[in-house]
This record gives sequence, structure tokens and C-alpha cells, in this order.
Amino acid sequence: MPISERVTVTLPAEVVRDIERLEKNRSKFVLTAVSHELSRRRREDLRRSLRGSHPESEKLSDAGFDEWANGLPKEDAAGLVDMRVGTPVRWIPGKGWVRAGR
Repeated sequence: MPISERVTVTLPAEVVRDIERLEKNRSKFVLTAVSHELSRRRREDLRRSLRGSHPESEKLSDAGFDEWANGLPKEDAAGLVDMRVGTPVRWIPGKGWVRAGR
């Protein structure tokens, strides 16, 4: 069974009344609401991350694919990337990875 911790939360009386109209177990209601909000924020963080550039990507771009691949163990490097497939990309500082040729 998961470990629970007691948390004191202060809410306006009308919000508590609205919760009690829907769910007699206030803790269950608050847990469900908080879980949904945490999930929503994680999804938004992921979307923001995918839209924005990553500073560490610039370092990878500067190093170049060959240098990066040569640093991998030989048994891993051969099967890691199939150069016959995929989309050529290039790094644009402040924008991130974009399709090559644009």
C-alpha cells in the first residue's frame, strides 16, 4: 500500500461545499484533481520541450555526427543509425533542429 502523508489545504467554504455535492470523500476528490493537474502540467512541459530548442543539442551539433558515433562502443555504433532512412536535419541556434535544406 502506498505511503500517504497528511497535508492541510485551506479552501474557500463554497469550494468545499461544491466538492461535497460531488464527492463525500474530500481527500479522494482532491487527490484526483491534483493528479489530473500534475498530468496536465507534465504534458505541457513535454510540449514546451518539443517546441523549444535544447542547449545540449547545440553541443551535439557542434561535435558532429561522426565524432559522436566514433565515441560509441563499436558493437553499438553499427546498428544505431541507418543512414538510408530518416530526415536530414540541421541545428539553428535559438530555433533547434530543422529539416535540412530550409
